[in-house]
Amino acid sequence: MHDRSPSPPKLTDTERLNRLRLIRSDNVGPRTFASLLRHFGDAAHALERLPDLARRGGASGPGRICSEADAAAELAACRKFGIDLVAPEEAHYPARLATIDDAPPLLAVRGARDTLTRPMIAIVGSRNASGAGLKFAGTLARDLGDAGFVISGLARGIDQAAHRATVASSTVAVLAGGHDRIYPPEHEDLLAALLERGAAISEMPLGHVPRARDFPRRNRLISGASLGVVIVEAAHRSGSLITARMAAEQGREVFAVPGSPIDPRAAGANDLIKQGATLVTEAADVISAVTPIMERPVMLGAREDDEPLDFATDSGDRARIIDLLGPSPISLDDLIRMADVSPAVVRAVLLELELAGRLERHGGGLVSMI
Repeated sequence: MHDRSPSPPKLTDTERLNRLRLIRSDNVGPRTFASLLRHFGDAAHALERLPDLARRGGASGPGRICSEADAAAELAACRKFGIDLVAPEEAHYPARLATIDDAPPLLAVRGARDTLTRPMIAIVGSRNASGAGLKFAGTLARDLGDAGFVISGLARGIDQAAHRATVASSTVAVLAGGHDRIYPPEHEDLLAALLERGAAISEMPLGHVPRARDFPRRNRLISGASLGVVIVEAAHRSGSLITARMAAEQGREVFAVPGSPIDPRAAGANDLIKQGATLVTEAADVISAVTPIMERPVMLGAREDDEPLDFATDSGDRARIIDLLGPSPISLDDLIRMADVSPAVVRAVLLELELAGRLERHGGGLVSMI
């Protein structure tokens, strides 16, 4: 199914602790984490350089660096809760999720870990689903569960219907908050049931209560871990359409179930079909599309974060790059072309600005100043 060896590497306790410290420090997101780790070789050296890099980016004061004591306490709490914090190069980290640009540096995993190595199909849709939509989602999930594996977001409506139909065959829940802060709360019993044969994953620490902005972040994990995403009922501007967009950006298959043209809950899914999503009326439609993909190894291809960084930047180049940035998002390629400096220099300056809390990254490789 993928290109990992039978015995994947395992982090040392010290490196896991330091990686947790790094990702829990101020202004360090998954992309920044990956760049730092790749450039400095390990988390300890990256942690040492954080204050200097943030200062170079114009930070007004020292940002918070997660302490060794705080990280050790989180690791202890995870062990007590039955959670493993897994790195992308380790076993039980979903192989396809590890290939996305903003893969979580440490994924909190609970339940039947081995299920995370199986191929996954995501089923998502309306929280305010129709009876017909709920019935079809359950039937589709049950058939796909018999052939593979189903992943979803534990949300109300279509998500929970897909989970309930695949409790026996194994299902994965992707959480927007910490493992101890389940949303919606009424699905705690569902989560407990699916953990018997399936698993739950999250990138958030224990105690984190999910906020509105956490759900799109959660959605990228649903699509990223999957071979493809099936949309069952989605109104215009639905969160499920965000998942579909992310799936397309990640190179995943996008499927949609057609619905009545007079039901607003089906408008978004119908539009996806018009835009080229594969129409689905039965599980065979999905299986036939993803079978050739399953037969190919999962390769970790070149990504933006693989490019080198060059921190030996003169003041003129740094000023020119910063002058080109503003509140309107600009693509990295345009920034490199307009600044007329090497990509390594531009990426280094952007990383410094991000660590200083002055840069925001958007989808599609866009960045803007805060």
